[in-house]
Amino acid sequence: MLLPILLLLIGLGGGAGAGLMLRPDAAPHQAQEVVEEAEPTDREYVKLSNQFIIPVVTGEKVSALVVISLSVEVGTGQREQIYAHEPKLRDEFLQVMFDHANTGGFSGEFTNFRNMEILRNGLNEVGRRIMPDVISDVLIVDIVRQDV
Repeated sequence: MLLPILLLLIGLGGGAGAGLMLRPDAAPHQAQEVVEEAEPTDREYVKLSNQFIIPVVTGEKVSALVVISLSVEVGTGQREQIYAHEPKLRDEFLQVMFDHANTGGFSGEFTNFRNMEILRNGLNEVGRRIMPDVISDVLIVDIVRQDV
C-alpha cells in the first residue's frame, strides 16, 4: 500500500521539476516596467516554497492525492516576514486543507466555485489570524488531484 503512494509522489515531483525546467522564459524586463507604471501597487505576492500534498481518504484507503501551491499577498517589503513565519503558516494551511479533504471538499467536482470558495475563505481566515497586519489575501496558484 505504501509503494503506490511513494511512486505517485515521485511521479508528481518529477512532473513538477520537468514543468519548472520547461516553462517559457519570463517576459522581457522592459515589458514588466510598463505594466508596473500603468498599475502602481503597494502589494507583492510571495509564493510559499513547497507544494502542499493532501491525501483524500475514502473508507480506510487513500483514494487520491491533491497537490496545491499557494502564494500570499502582502505589502511591499514584507516578503521576509512571510518566510520567517512560513513553518507556522504551512502548518495552519495544511490543517485547513486536511479539514477540507475530510469534509469531502476534494471529492467529485472539487474545483467548482462553492468548494474553492470554502477552501479560499478558510486559508484567508488562517493567514489573516496568524499575520493580520501582513497578509491581505491567500491565493491558490495551482491545484491538481491525482486518483490512486
